[in-house]
Amino acid sequence: MVRMRMVAAAMALLGVVTSGAASAATYCQNRGNFEQWLGEFKREAASKGIPSHIISSALDEVTLDPGVIRRDRGQGVFQQSFLQFSDRMVSKYRLVRGGQLIKQHAALFARIEKQFGVPPYVIVAFWGLESDFGSNNGKFNVIRSIATLAYDCRRPEFFRPQLMDALRIIQRGDLRVDEMIGDWAGELGPLQITASDYYRTAVDFDGDGRRNAITSVPDTLASAANLLKSFGWKAGEPWMQEVAVPEVMPWEQADVSIQHPRSQWVKWGVRSAHGAPLPADDMPASLLLLMGRHGPAFLVYDNFKAFLGWNSALVYSTTAAYNATRLAGAPPISRGSSSVVHPTAELVKELQRIMIQQKLFDGEPDGRLGSATRSATRQAQLKVHMPADGYPTQELIERLHGR
Repeated sequence: MVRMRMVAAAMALLGVVTSGAASAATYCQNRGNFEQWLGEFKREAASKGIPSHIISSALDEVTLDPGVIRRDRGQGVFQQSFLQFSDRMVSKYRLVRGGQLIKQHAALFARIEKQFGVPPYVIVAFWGLESDFGSNNGKFNVIRSIATLAYDCRRPEFFRPQLMDALRIIQRGDLRVDEMIGDWAGELGPLQITASDYYRTAVDFDGDGRRNAITSVPDTLASAANLLKSFGWKAGEPWMQEVAVPEVMPWEQADVSIQHPRSQWVKWGVRSAHGAPLPADDMPASLLLLMGRHGPAFLVYDNFKAFLGWNSALVYSTTAAYNATRLAGAPPISRGSSSVVHPTAELVKELQRIMIQQKLFDGEPDGRLGSATRSATRQAQLKVHMPADGYPTQELIERLHGR
């Protein structure tokens, strides 16, 4: 399962700039009255076994929050490079504080790793990125936020089940209505867990009889581990390592959806960027080049899929995985070539239009450098006999134009 969690909360926390136009779905028109919609939702909740007193306590005073809709509609195209984003997110403070917390809660983390298989570095990496270790969990009424987004026309299919599960969290006795304070998009606690993921994977790890992943540190950290386990985390296996790439290799194989044994990457000239040589074994790995063949390079393993499960945005998930490697003792990332130019949203959009015309891309020209655009870019590069590393450039546009 790969969910698209909202990265806006972390971006807002850290001052990350977004730019570009929001998707066409932003401009949908709401139909009908919120109060009428809420009444219909209450009846549906009752039909699904939610007690009337839970429905009443959670929803009777709920009103539409226009500010939440504006925030949701205002999300634009994320246009920072991996290095820009990771430099900002993986700060010295977060590495030092993260290390302190790993030592402070060593016994707790040992219990968690024994039960769920997730090492402390991974949990603490998300803890720092999501809420700055709990210093900014959000101040929004989560029930109101989710109800607003469930009513809004842009993403009701995502948020309506979230609202139902928020009621189930209350029904189960995990949280009171007044405790459900969090992110504007409805995420809860220091690990910013969505209501549905909370209901599905939250853990009572302090033994008090309720799953409180907001104020209980044991419940919070164990719930994060259980969530990662639900995304396929495999105990004792790696998630990512920095590598160095050769001048020439089959660049079209560099994609998170393509795996080869490490022995094959070694044959192609990929080597460890630090320390011991890259093992030439059968462990499946993907080569990730977020900034093309001249930028930082990583081999990512099956456990990287858990990072993508947490957040499918590649820049964010790679930053989280890199943060975890740093907490585990890896050195700072190699900077890559200074000649790497990060493409603007306008350049990506122009390339997308050309690729659509040439039947290389069947998405929308939205300026987003996501997996689909990267894959299409590789095909375009192969067409004009360029190294197919999936990174948009002005040269590629010129060649596609025949110039």
